[in-house]
Amino acid sequence: QVQLVESGGGLVQAGGSLRLSCAASGRTSRGYAMAWFRQAPGKEREFVASIRWSGGVTKYADSVKGRFTISRDNAKNMGYLQMNSLKPEDTAVYYCAAGGLGPSIAADSYSYWGQGTQVTVSS
Repeated sequence: QVQLVESGGGLVQAGGSLRLSCAASGRTSRGYAMAWFRQAPGKEREFVASIRWSGGVTKYADSVKGRFTISRDNAKNMGYLQMNSLKPEDTAVYYCAAGGLGPSIAADSYSYWGQGTQVTVSS
């Protein structure tokens, strides 16, 4: 089992930045891919970004390319999502996920999920 805890969400003005963190604990010795998904009110959960265990391969949703950067520090069992040039449409609960070799964009590729952290972008 792997436990994931997100942090770093909050309220920010449009154009601002936030850095989300995902702390992994438990059976982290196995190399899992890590991803971020988000869910806005009344909408389906959607893929944001993912990264392979090695960190060498990443994938991004078109809506965040060039603005968001996913990274990880395996020595610290941490994952990160740097979000720049935030827009009101980025407002959502952001979830960290881990599983598989990845980096997959499909939610069902990930076995472990955090509880989520709220990101609100005001206009």
